[in-house]
Amino acid sequence: MSIGGASDVPQPDSCPESGDDDTDDVAADAVLRVGELTIIGRIQTASNATLVCDAVVGDRAVRCVYKPVRGEIPLWDFPDGTLAGREVASYLVSRALRWDVIPTTVLRDGPLGVGMVQRWIETPEPEPEDLELPAARIDLVDLCPVGAVPDGYLSILRALDGRGEPVELVHADDPRLRRVAVLDVLLNNADRKGGHVLEGLDGGVYGVDHGICLHSEDKLRTVLWGWAGEPVPADLLADVVEFVGELETTSSTLRAELARHITVDEIDALTIRALVLAESETMPLPPGHRPIPWPPF
Repeated sequence: MSIGGASDVPQPDSCPESGDDDTDDVAADAVLRVGELTIIGRIQTASNATLVCDAVVGDRAVRCVYKPVRGEIPLWDFPDGTLAGREVASYLVSRALRWDVIPTTVLRDGPLGVGMVQRWIETPEPEPEDLELPAARIDLVDLCPVGAVPDGYLSILRALDGRGEPVELVHADDPRLRRVAVLDVLLNNADRKGGHVLEGLDGGVYGVDHGICLHSEDKLRTVLWGWAGEPVPADLLADVVEFVGELETTSSTLRAELARHITVDEIDALTIRALVLAESETMPLPPGHRPIPWPPF
C-alpha cells in the first residue's frame, strides 16, 4: 500500500479492491461521494494537506485520500481555480476517454471543508531493504545502475543519486504505463513523478496527484519520455479522436463539467492538444528546458 509516500498510513480493514466487480465499484463510488469522512492519518511528505480517510455509510467503509482546498499552498503560475478542482477535472478527462487511469475523484465537503476526495489504490507492500537479499523487483519507474537497464525497460536519462553514484532513470515499456503517458500529454501534466504512478493489486496502473495539470500554456514535465517521437497506439488514438469530437460539440456535457473546475481558455487548450495529438498520431518530444519534474520521485 502506498500513495505518494504514504507507507506509514494504516492499512484499511474493509476497503474493497477496485476493479474486481463493476457493481461493487459503483457502490464504493457512491460511498466515496456521500459517506462521512473519518480521518485516519496524514501523508507527511505531501506538499499540500493530504489526509487518508475512510468514507463510511452504515457498515461500508471505502478508503480514500482527502485534500482540502484550505490546505493548498497557492501557486503563482496556477492562479485560477483550485488544485483540488484540477484533480477532479483530470479525472473527468480520464473518465471521458474510458481509460480508468485516474481513480474516482470528486469535489465534496469534508471535516476541513470542501476538497478533493479520491479512491485509494491498494498496491503491493514494499519489499524489505536488505543488502544480503537478492535485488528487489524494479518498479514501473525506477533507478538502476548505468548500463544495467532491465529487459522491457526504457532509459530516460543518466544522473547521480543521493550518494553521488551514477544511475539511469528508467520506466517499463508497458502498455498500461503508455496510456498514462498519453493522458499526461492531453492533461499537460506539469508534475508526473515516478511516485505518482501506482501499480494496483487489481492489475491496473494508475496516476495520482494531478493538481498542476490542464494549464493553457505548455508545461508538460514527466518521467515518462520513453515513447517520445513514437506513434500513438491505434486504440488510444481512436479514443483521442472521439474525445476531440466530444470537446468540439457546443452542447458538450464534458465541457460543462470541466467548466466548473478550469477556465474556458484551459478547456480550449485541452481541445487543441487533443486535436494536435490526433492529427500528428505521434507522441511529442521533450522540450529543451526542464522536461522532467524535480525531484523525479
